[in-house]
Amino acid sequence: MEAVQPLLKQLVNDYNYPKNHIVAHPQWKVKSRPSDRTKQYPVDIAIFTGSKHTDDNLYAIAECKRKTRKDGLAQLKIYLSLSNAKLGIWFNGKEYAFVHKIVKNNEIEFQNISNIPLCGQRIEDLGLFKRKDLIKTNNLKPVFNTIRNYLAANNIGSTLDSELMIQLINIIFCKIYDERFTKMDSIVRFRAGLNEDAKSVADRIKTIFQEVKQQYSDVFTVDDKITLSEESIAYIVGQLQQYCLINAKRDAVGDAFETFISPSLRGGQGQFFTPRNVINLLVHMTDPGISSKIIDPACGSGGFLIESLRYVWHKERVRDQELNWPEAEISANEQKIAISNFRGIDKEQFLAKTTKAYMALLGDGRGGIYCENSLDRLKNWSNNAQANIQLGTFDLVLTNPPYGSKLKINARDILRQYALGYEKKRTDKLLKSQTPQVLFIERSLELLKPNGILGIVAPESMFCNPSHQYIMEYIEKHAEIEAIISMPEDLFQPHTHAKTCVVIMRKLNVNKVGNKEVVESINPDDEIFMGIANWCGHDSRGLEIPKDDIPKIQKQYELFKANKLNTYNSLGFTVRQKDIVNHIYLPKYYNPEIKNQISSLMNGYDLVTIGDLKDKGLISISTGNEVGKLAYGTGNIPFIRTSDIANWDIKIDPKQGISEDIYEGLKEKQDIKPYDILMVRDGTYLIGTCAMLLPDDVKIVYQSHIYKIRSNDFDKLDPYLLLGLLSSPIVKRQIRSKQFTQDIIDTLGGRINELILPIPKDKKQQENIINNVKNVYKKKEETKKLMRKIVTQSIPELNIDSNNTSFTLTDL
Repeated sequence: MEAVQPLLKQLVNDYNYPKNHIVAHPQWKVKSRPSDRTKQYPVDIAIFTGSKHTDDNLYAIAECKRKTRKDGLAQLKIYLSLSNAKLGIWFNGKEYAFVHKIVKNNEIEFQNISNIPLCGQRIEDLGLFKRKDLIKTNNLKPVFNTIRNYLAANNIGSTLDSELMIQLINIIFCKIYDERFTKMDSIVRFRAGLNEDAKSVADRIKTIFQEVKQQYSDVFTVDDKITLSEESIAYIVGQLQQYCLINAKRDAVGDAFETFISPSLRGGQGQFFTPRNVINLLVHMTDPGISSKIIDPACGSGGFLIESLRYVWHKERVRDQELNWPEAEISANEQKIAISNFRGIDKEQFLAKTTKAYMALLGDGRGGIYCENSLDRLKNWSNNAQANIQLGTFDLVLTNPPYGSKLKINARDILRQYALGYEKKRTDKLLKSQTPQVLFIERSLELLKPNGILGIVAPESMFCNPSHQYIMEYIEKHAEIEAIISMPEDLFQPHTHAKTCVVIMRKLNVNKVGNKEVVESINPDDEIFMGIANWCGHDSRGLEIPKDDIPKIQKQYELFKANKLNTYNSLGFTVRQKDIVNHIYLPKYYNPEIKNQISSLMNGYDLVTIGDLKDKGLISISTGNEVGKLAYGTGNIPFIRTSDIANWDIKIDPKQGISEDIYEGLKEKQDIKPYDILMVRDGTYLIGTCAMLLPDDVKIVYQSHIYKIRSNDFDKLDPYLLLGLLSSPIVKRQIRSKQFTQDIIDTLGGRINELILPIPKDKKQQENIINNVKNVYKKKEETKKLMRKIVTQSIPELNIDSNNTSFTLTDL
């Protein structure tokens, strides 16, 4: 399935084969040997010349394997030879092979080809694409993966990813150049014909590259060369020739970087390239004008600059066409906008050069891209950069700066520039280090004019964790957050699972009152737009999926800006500035769907917070202790970790048992009693998971990542009722909304006190919950006893004590 489904999508979306021409489930069967009259072998995918699925109409077959498999190509050729199919496709989810069956004088030959034709295209015309026939694609990553694997295995010369990436980027620029300067009805030069030799293809591409270098001599040097083997160049061209990269839904250059630069290198430098749908979201939400001055101080491969340039050009073209301006003047205006208003900085030389080339190929703006350290003092930049980039001069900053808990800026001369480079309580004491994402917030605001807009992709933890409150206090003094959208964990997968958010903030205006500058106050009734994206168009493996909340959130935001947002849900809602709690700007914390669900319970339930129950003395909450790994396995006393709690049960791991001495040392502090409830406090998906301690379970030690919740008055709050309420769906939803990411794990922390428990007003309903929960534990105990009986009676020679708690808990 990991190869079949992606290939089916490509056949339909990229090759334009109608779905009724394809059979995958149930599988079409072909002969496995000449004498096989029953057609015993099922093929993964069969493509027919039309909607009639017959042997005579069979056009192509595909053999799909798992990513770890390399076999199957020989078998594919056997199936081709025993069927009427002309084409064969082999795919393992990462690599492709394409085979053309040729029958001459009753003999069969197989020809390796660079690709298969589009639907309706003859095999003989493979590679003969007119510019207008190039197709858009949603996702080039599988194609780049195939290219990478081919080059690593077959290229003669260097096979290092970093060097191969440079070569691929050069060829991609040849492709973009060819798209831009080929007339719509003309045959493209970036092509590899069916029977064309590799040298002819390579020579043509190298000629295009010479033109690229001459046209953009300020970007490329005479030493820049395409050094791949002729066969490798022809292979890459064959893979890319049918696509239109300029109009692709995803950033082709960014995708190439993602594929070739290893996760360890990207992660080490915090380089995670922003998906195109998120770039489009930020560009549309910030809505740059024709005269807006725009900068990305961490421009990477240029995604934000490219898309905002296209956006502004479209606005300008619509206006100029309405004024009946000639095309030459419109084009001159576009070039003027790119040169005057767009700036980008990246400290990586190759990334800065790539963005320059990308901007140049699309129509200019390359002169505004600089290789500098954005966080350094401006006086340390080149004279050209200093002349063209000054603080306080930009209308819009769009950026996704590098981030990561291991990335630190510790250069004292850099830290001294920033208020956020000093300790939060002692403004005169410099920090030893600070993360770049924090400093980029301050530098981005410095780059803006008053009332300028910052659109940034940032770690979610920055906008909710108590430890980051000083950052929010700084932002609140200098800017007003206008929108914040939580992104799904899969956004930068499969490279990192870091939780991020998209934030738009406006730099506050500064007014002169006498000789003093006074920053404007934020109106407490101003509304902040919030949204929660659960899906982002690809899954954790980076594979395209149809679910994407990001365009839906964009539509909600457009309604909000037009004062037409009448329906609030998780994809779009507002929170007033004065309703922000403890500098928490995390959208899920204010999810209106949860609030509405709680409000709907008001008539039949007493809605009481855990904090209220604590204040009334009805419950008490504490956390456990750590014993250290050296204590594991020193005895039979169970040490309970978060992973040991599931389904109201405690699973005992004998490898984590601790000694009697350790237990005695913690016994009084842990103060465990029957009917205490353990709840997971820290982790990810386990947070909020509960289990009750029965009388036989109390001789344990539990870790610090777990709450112990105790009912202090069983008559007023039965522990079985408490367990049922803590496990109810509405409380679980609240827990998810209040667990915040802290470094690599989530935590509920002190926000457990904010959880609202819906206690039924009807006493009979309360009794029903109590009895049902008791019944669950009764049946669990009966099951344990039966299992204990089976075990002890089946192996009597071991002389096992059936009352041995450590054995029964461990075994069951």
